[in-house]
Amino acid sequence: MARSIFHSFTKNLDVTDLRWIPEEGMSAGRLRIELLSGLTVALALVPEAVAFAFVAGVHPLVGLYAAFLVGLITALIGGRPGMISGATGALAVVMVALVAQHGVEYLFATVILMGLLQIFAGFMQWGKFIRLVPHPVMLGFVNGLAIVIFLAQLSQFKMPGTIENTGHGMGGGEWLSGAPLYLMLALVAATMAIIWVMPRITRAIPAPLAGIGIVAAVVIFAGLDVPRVGDLASIEGGFPMIHIPFGEGMGLYGTPLAPLTLETFWIILPYAVILAAIGLIESLLTLNLVGDITNTRGGASQECVAQGVANTVTGFFGGMGGCAMIGQSMINVKSGGRTRVAGIAAAVFLLLFILVGAPLIEQIPLAALVGVMFMVVIGTFAWNSFRILRKVPLTDAFVILLVTVVTVYKDLAVAVVVGVIVSALAYAWNNARRIHAKTYETPEGAKVYQVQGPLFFGSTDGFVELFDVVGDPTRVVVDFADSRVVDQSALQAIEAVAGKYEEAGKRLELLHLSRDCHRLLSKAEQLMVDSDDDPEYGIAVNYQVRTGVLGGH
Repeated sequence: MARSIFHSFTKNLDVTDLRWIPEEGMSAGRLRIELLSGLTVALALVPEAVAFAFVAGVHPLVGLYAAFLVGLITALIGGRPGMISGATGALAVVMVALVAQHGVEYLFATVILMGLLQIFAGFMQWGKFIRLVPHPVMLGFVNGLAIVIFLAQLSQFKMPGTIENTGHGMGGGEWLSGAPLYLMLALVAATMAIIWVMPRITRAIPAPLAGIGIVAAVVIFAGLDVPRVGDLASIEGGFPMIHIPFGEGMGLYGTPLAPLTLETFWIILPYAVILAAIGLIESLLTLNLVGDITNTRGGASQECVAQGVANTVTGFFGGMGGCAMIGQSMINVKSGGRTRVAGIAAAVFLLLFILVGAPLIEQIPLAALVGVMFMVVIGTFAWNSFRILRKVPLTDAFVILLVTVVTVYKDLAVAVVVGVIVSALAYAWNNARRIHAKTYETPEGAKVYQVQGPLFFGSTDGFVELFDVVGDPTRVVVDFADSRVVDQSALQAIEAVAGKYEEAGKRLELLHLSRDCHRLLSKAEQLMVDSDDDPEYGIAVNYQVRTGVLGGH
């Protein structure tokens, strides 16, 4: 029974390997690398989850639940081993408006609906549309997210206990100055130096974990007075322990639930759609990025389903939901994590931190974690984009800069959508300018137009302007051998030209059009000239054919 359910669940998805252990087996050395990589990621997840909970205006435990549950479920069934998911700032900045206006109980219902929408997207295989994101948009996304990660670390350079939730991130506190600032900078630099040097000494321990461990040991044993993870948590009274007061109208972890009414549905639907879109876009772009590093492909629709299941479960357990985290994913793959074991280990370690390890985790200096994230920024930013900006077309360079800026000042989803739209418009404009025709006259006195370039909505005006209806002879041939009719607008343009020649009392013949065009043109019998080398392709006008927009078919 379970096997049949699993097969029905995955038969339409691009399912990749769901095994914990790779085909070649799991050696002791590989297992050690995976576990240590997971530990490193878990240490970096704690302050991130707490900080993003503050941004969303909810209790830190809500962010920690999300980091654990989303991370565990996506590690088990996600589209690509090596990816790390959890509570993210991209989702938190959307959630803050919902929480402020309607209350935290509506957040959990929204997260559940968000997950269901993502599952639906996975079953519909919409994840494949991430292929439509051009490379310049990917570069802008990577650069923008690297800058966002960098800027997010700056709040750690503020005095403990003075950081405020402004609704748009952490801010409003007093900056460190003097000796405390210099000490903080020194520890950050030391962490970065250890991470840079460690791989040249040994790869037995992930470099980020070594950086955190060494700097934390120095701070603890030397008794240095620097901001620590516990100081960040103390803004909300410290890391809370799990408490389960289950009762009527309450979630599994004592969180209030919104009433299950149609009114609630209409309140949460717009937020759920936005969150689902942002979560999938960030997750699928991260999936592609991890795939480039690990030389793996596929799994887009499977990742959509995994994100959806994770968010649905997280919503029921009182978590704020989440998606793939590019920073932590980069930490994982660069620490050697390549299998599902690393992601599972990260989630389990995080749960142990919540249950029993809070006092120890609170002693870790924030400078060590900031140093790790700064190294992630350096490794994530596409530094070669500075070089290629001078070599790529001006439009591509503009898209890279545009997506970077919008990612920093707005959010990822808007940036990607804007980048794709601008790229599509630029592509359409460039192709619209390609339409032209070579002309010659046959011995019989007919004039032939050899159309070159695609004929679509953007090039129809240029196509119509190619013809000299008044000056042409009584017989005109339009040869489409070097062109392609793309859409319904193109067919309308052909019929418009034919109508002009008909009004002038001249005969127009169309050569080398596909059989599809033969069927769709209303005047096909009078215009078409059959040829053995007619091309074979379809055009996306089935709706117009069914509704008779093109006339009589």
